[in-house]
Amino acid sequence: MTGANDDPEEIARAPWIPGPRPAADDHADLTSPPRDIQGIQDARSGRDAREVRDARDGRDELDAHGAGDGRGLPDVADAAAPAGPPAEAPEPVLELPHRVLKSLLGAWALSACSAEETRAVEDHLTECAPCADEALRLRDAVGLLHAERDLDLDPLLRSRVLENCLGRRPARIPVPTWATPYDAETARLDALLRDIGESEWHAPVRLKWFEGERRLHRKTTVAGVIGHLLAVDGLVAASLGLDDPLGAGTEELSPARRTDVYWGSASRPPTRTVREPWREQSHTLIRTVSFAGRGVADLTVTYGDFALPLRDSLLERAFECWVHAEDIAQAVAYPYDPPAGAHMHGMIDLAARLLPAALAGRRRAGLASPARELVTAGSPGRSLHLEIEGAGGGHWYIALDSPAALGSRDHAVAQVAMDAVEFCQLVAGHVPPEEAAAGQDGDREAIRDVLFAAASLSRL
Repeated sequence: MTGANDDPEEIARAPWIPGPRPAADDHADLTSPPRDIQGIQDARSGRDAREVRDARDGRDELDAHGAGDGRGLPDVADAAAPAGPPAEAPEPVLELPHRVLKSLLGAWALSACSAEETRAVEDHLTECAPCADEALRLRDAVGLLHAERDLDLDPLLRSRVLENCLGRRPARIPVPTWATPYDAETARLDALLRDIGESEWHAPVRLKWFEGERRLHRKTTVAGVIGHLLAVDGLVAASLGLDDPLGAGTEELSPARRTDVYWGSASRPPTRTVREPWREQSHTLIRTVSFAGRGVADLTVTYGDFALPLRDSLLERAFECWVHAEDIAQAVAYPYDPPAGAHMHGMIDLAARLLPAALAGRRRAGLASPARELVTAGSPGRSLHLEIEGAGGGHWYIALDSPAALGSRDHAVAQVAMDAVEFCQLVAGHVPPEEAAAGQDGDREAIRDVLFAAASLSRL
C-alpha cells in the first residue's frame, strides 16, 4: 500500500531505500540532498577526511563527463542514508588559544582536565612539538609523585595463599586448627631468615625475660636465637617420639638449661647453618601432628618444672617464635608485623588461663598478697576483669584467690585494659609490669599481683 503523498516514480528511482518511506509526521528532512553513504563508511574506517573529499571530487568529475549510470538516476553514493538511527555527529573540539592550552598541560598530566579540555589539549599536542615535549616531562614528573611500594613480601602472604588454596580444595591431611599458629609463625620467621644477609646472622640480639621481681637479659646472635628455638622445640619433638636435637637424657632439662647445652656443645657460635635443622624440625612437627589424629592434642609436653598439653604447647611455641622473630627483626632493622588476630587471640587466651596458677605460685613464694577468700574448686570467686583491645582482643576474668576457682563477672573487684600487643609484650617479659596497663580500676593490690604474674610467664 502507498500513501496519498507517495510518488511511485520517486520510489522506483530510489532503490537505495531499504524500508518504507517515513510517514509524513516523522521528522525526516526529505527536502535535503541525499547523504554520502561511502563518505560515512570511510569516516568510520578511520580514513583521512581529505582522502574522502578527494575521492568524492574524482567521482563528481567522472559523472560530469558522462561516466554515471547513463539514465540520469542518482548515484548510489548520492542516495539518502539507510533507515535507522542517524550516525552520531563527532563531538566538537573546544577551540582554545595556544597560551590557554599550554597552561592546561599541568592539569592534563594530573588527569584533572574536563573531557572537552582533554580532547583540545591532545589535539593540540599532535600539532605543537614544544607542548608535546613539555607534556611528556610533566607526565614523568607525576609518576615520581606516587609513593614507592615496599618490595618486601608480606610475611602473611604464605598463610593467605595456603588458606585460599585449602579453601578451594581441602588438603587430604589438613593441619589441625590448634597447630596452625605454630605453622604460620615458623613460616613467617623463616621468610625473615631467608631475606637477611650472611653478616646479619651474627648481629647481636638481647633476649629478655622476667624472673621474681626483676627483668633479666642475655646476649646472643641471630643464629643463637634460632639455636634456642631449636633446642626448646626439641621438647615437643621428644613428646611425639621424634628425634631430640640434643640427644637422649636431656628431656628433663628446663628450656634455659637446654639452651645452655646447645650453645655449649657447639665448637663455635651458631651460624646460619642452624636454620636448616630448625626449619626441618618445625616441618616434621607439623607433619606428625597432622597425621597422628585427634588424640595427639592431649599428649603432655614437659618443660622442666611445668607441663602443657600438646595443643597448648604448640600455641606457646608459636608465641615464643613470634617474640624472638621480633627480637631478630629489631636487631637487623627488618619490618615485622604481629600475628593474625585469630592466632593472637589464642595466645592471649592461653596466657589468661595460666595466670591463676602463676599467681598462686608467686603467692607461695611470698611475692604476691595472700588470698582474701576461701573458694571451693569450680565455684566463682574474687576476679579481675582483663580487657584486651585491638586485633585478637576480648574479655577474660582471672580468678584471684585460687587456681581452681572460676573467674566471674559478678565477682570482679578490679579491671585492667590493655592493647593486645602490649599485653603479649608483658607476658614475654619485654615490658615492665609497672608500665604495662593503660587503664586500671579497682583493687590496686589485685591489679599489681596479676600484672607481675603475667610477666612471670616469660622465660628464656
